[in-house]
Amino acid sequence: MRDEASVAEAFKSVAESLGPVTGLVNNAGYGLFGMAEELNEDQLRAQLETNFFGAVWVTQAVLPILREQGSGHIVQISTIGGVGAFPSLGGYHASKWALEGWSESLAQEVAGSGVKVTLVEPGGFATDWAGSSAVHADPMPVYDAIREAMAAQAAGADFGDPAAAGPALLKVVDAEKPPLRVLFGAQPVELVKHIYEQRLQTWDEWADVARAAQG
Repeated sequence: MRDEASVAEAFKSVAESLGPVTGLVNNAGYGLFGMAEELNEDQLRAQLETNFFGAVWVTQAVLPILREQGSGHIVQISTIGGVGAFPSLGGYHASKWALEGWSESLAQEVAGSGVKVTLVEPGGFATDWAGSSAVHADPMPVYDAIREAMAAQAAGADFGDPAAAGPALLKVVDAEKPPLRVLFGAQPVELVKHIYEQRLQTWDEWADVARAAQG
């Protein structure tokens, strides 16, 4: 349940006791595994409540403080899965794509206030994201082959070190002009190029249809 008043009071209390709130890092989230056909309504709603709405409500609670003081940095921990999508993670992707779009709008809305916004888009890191904290939908045998392929791919992945992410984040928030989006990890740097090359190629191939739709 949303409790905006309590969150806002908590931030005010921090500001009064420790000084100005200089930033916010929204890092709450968990993995939801299941093919589109396997996910139920409760699983999808819970995923969005935590990964998307949780970040929205906390951002809304702290934003008035940051605007009033004319400074601050809001960091949304997204994922490379907020740029591209993969099988069995549709619910998780939906929550992060929502966060990406909402935060990009937010960045434009606060651009003149001194408040900065950054979306951090990590690849795979050696955390418990896919472990005990994850939720798994009831599997349907028809998708077993896809699951096995995904597991094999993950087994050969080079996961990032969480300890290295902290200093990297400090470089971002200490920058005079921090980026709206920044990739974390070596894997997404290469992956995102492939994703956008494919998109640009498809959009170019279908440009005539796009223009015809103009009327």
